[in-house]
Amino acid sequence: MTVTAFIRHSVNDYDAWRSVYDGLGDLQTGNGVTAQSVHRLVGNGNDVTVVHQFDTLESAEAFLGSNELQAAMRTGGVEGPPRIEICQDA
Repeated sequence: MTVTAFIRHSVNDYDAWRSVYDGLGDLQTGNGVTAQSVHRLVGNGNDVTVVHQFDTLESAEAFLGSNELQAAMRTGGVEGPPRIEICQDA
């Protein structure tokens, strides 16, 4: 079962956040991310939605709850807790 995680959050500065995000490729693939994309809200480029796909729910939950990801989000300037929704393919 493929699962997709939608992570939406506001960032202080998109360019600074993107620099941190782009450095996380090894962390993502090493923790089960099989595909990813980044989207910005029209009219507010600091409102970001990240989409990650995983082969299993367990790998998605482990990655999203990892200390490394939480630290990277703080370093990247994420404001407040993200909204995270995990969906399975229908």
